[in-house]
Amino acid sequence: MDKLITVYHGSEKIIEMPTFGEGKRNNDFGLGFYCTESADLAKEWAVSSLRNGFANCYSLDTEHLNILNLNGADYTILNWIAVLVEHRLFSIKTPVAGRAKRYLIDHFGVNVNAYDLIIGYRADDSYFDYAESFLNNGITVEQLARAMRIGKLGEQIVIKSQFAFSKLKYEGFDVAEKDRYYVLRKARDDEANRLYTEILEEDSDGLYMQDIMRGGIKNDDPRIPGNLSK
Repeated sequence: MDKLITVYHGSEKIIEMPTFGEGKRNNDFGLGFYCTESADLAKEWAVSSLRNGFANCYSLDTEHLNILNLNGADYTILNWIAVLVEHRLFSIKTPVAGRAKRYLIDHFGVNVNAYDLIIGYRADDSYFDYAESFLNNGITVEQLARAMRIGKLGEQIVIKSQFAFSKLKYEGFDVAEKDRYYVLRKARDDEANRLYTEILEEDSDGLYMQDIMRGGIKNDDPRIPGNLSK
């Protein structure tokens, strides 16, 4: 990563001064300011079917920041899922799912609050459903990894610490037109769902969440797929 990067935050409003400590605690990586290096993805995330949005642009000086890259070689897909289940609100449908959540956090969890900046993939609507299905023992970890790759989720950069917030400089905004960018977002989601259905129709003898718990499987097990960028 370059020391000075440009990031975009998709929103229904213009945000000239992002405020540390504001936002939703149940986002992918907890409380933080969620951005991307892709202006187009920020525009997709900014719109709804009913309204336009804004892609707010910032320069960010990453020098001296403590950065966690969940897409790096040191992490697997279960590290990413563990962070999701700790922060997002998942539907716990069975006692197995409750134990699965605890197991993932205990054995694959990462303390994201120890970092200034987080890099990882974004669990958009469909992808969140796939993660929830895995947690509830509905698909294997191999199927989950394939599903998470099919729709080009898009990498997000999350500003976590007050120090990192101080390194943001507002550079302006672009309007995101709903007639264009909502269509693009929906097409991405529909294609991901179509391909996911194909995955479900294939035979799979891989590891389910219950197998992972019963086997005491941890992060160094070669059967666990690597990070999503591989």
